[in-house]
Amino acid sequence: MKTISVALLAIGGVSLACFGNPPGVQGVAGTAPAPNVFWTPPRAPEGASASGPSSLPELPPDLATRIQQLKLTDVIDVALRNNTATRASWAQARAAAASYGAAKGQWYPSISLDGTATSLKRAPTGFSSVAGQQFYGPTLNLSWLLLDFGGRSGSIGEAREALLAADWTHNAAVQNVVLAVQQAYFQYMGAKALLAAQQTTLKEAQTNLEAANQRHRVGLATIADVLQARTALSQAQLALESIEGELQTTRGALALSMGLPANIPYNIGLPPDTTLLLGVADSVETLIERAVRERPDLAAARASARAAQARVSVARAQALPSLSVGGNDGRTYFFNNPASGNSYSATLTLQIPLFSGWSQIYNVKAAAAAAQAAAQQARGLEQQVIYQVFNSYYALRTATQRVRTSGDLLGSATQSEQVALGRYRAGAGSLLDLLSAEAALADARAQTIQARFSWYVALAGLAHDAGILGLDGSSPLHLQIDTTGTR
Repeated sequence: MKTISVALLAIGGVSLACFGNPPGVQGVAGTAPAPNVFWTPPRAPEGASASGPSSLPELPPDLATRIQQLKLTDVIDVALRNNTATRASWAQARAAAASYGAAKGQWYPSISLDGTATSLKRAPTGFSSVAGQQFYGPTLNLSWLLLDFGGRSGSIGEAREALLAADWTHNAAVQNVVLAVQQAYFQYMGAKALLAAQQTTLKEAQTNLEAANQRHRVGLATIADVLQARTALSQAQLALESIEGELQTTRGALALSMGLPANIPYNIGLPPDTTLLLGVADSVETLIERAVRERPDLAAARASARAAQARVSVARAQALPSLSVGGNDGRTYFFNNPASGNSYSATLTLQIPLFSGWSQIYNVKAAAAAAQAAAQQARGLEQQVIYQVFNSYYALRTATQRVRTSGDLLGSATQSEQVALGRYRAGAGSLLDLLSAEAALADARAQTIQARFSWYVALAGLAHDAGILGLDGSSPLHLQIDTTGTR
């Protein structure tokens, strides 16, 4: 007994040693040895990444040759080719199409061919000896649902509406990508324009410092003027460095929106500031009506609501009788015996559900409640769409007014700076007046640039919210020159 006890203790100790620690993975410990240290991952093979092989997205060959001269349409094209959201929505739509095709197969009979081989041996009895038979043969089976009171048509209708919802969802994903690319593009363009404007401001600050030094050398200005000019130059340089950092950030964000690495070398030329920014001629009621009719995500929600309603028919049919026909035709062949025989059968089956614990009743209630919820969700989304169009419409009108007002502000600030510069050079004005005028001019430049590119973003947002944003970023919005000063 003592020997057995020692053996059991040894086995228990080995078990604790083996199972007390978590299992290892790929030759390393399964967890960190303590809560205050890192877990050491297994060493990856040479030339292999931790997540497996992956290929970086590339530019299309037709765009790779002009990577330094990309336009907005090129950027959108690259994004739509590389974006994972559009690829996923497209794959989901194809899966829904395949499911719809499979559901339509319920209208047709089901035919199968079976083949069997049997060895049969009967035990001897008092009246017979041991007997054995070996035979084989094919059997052709057929079954066809004739009537189920809406269950089959409801299942097919559900699959059809699910396909429509997936297609509309794909269209919405494409429009979302186009909008995101346009927003990133105009933010990058705005940063480039701000950089150019700030470079002009920096040159003006350098000119002022040189003028202050010259006037100080000839005794027409005090050292205070030189220090103020030097401070203004440092402030302009600091602002330029901040804009340069923002430019790189927006550049990386634009590359990300295209589905490309942030460090990929590309360039987008700054368009000339000659585009006439127009007002929208369409009324907000017209755009709302069109959005309610054509907005893809709203159409997807409505299709999902119809699919949920079709599931009610499927659940209701499970509690109703069904009628089906079936049959089979077979032939039997015997081993070592030339004899053979045919067999066939035909059946007409009427199935009447009687009782299943009230589950069928509750299934119908659950499907009806789910259909009502889906319908209310679609209605709620419609209200959100109306608000989004309304909000985007007046945001664009505000952006148009800001462009006009900022243009007037820039003109006034430019004239004020020129007058202050002339007065300072003539000795009639102070450096403080000149610096204040140039600060106002720099702010006016920034506001003009921001207002201009915000107008482009607002226009794209309105087209997106109305559901009419095209693959190239264009839209059928009607624009007109605003001559009233109020529209």
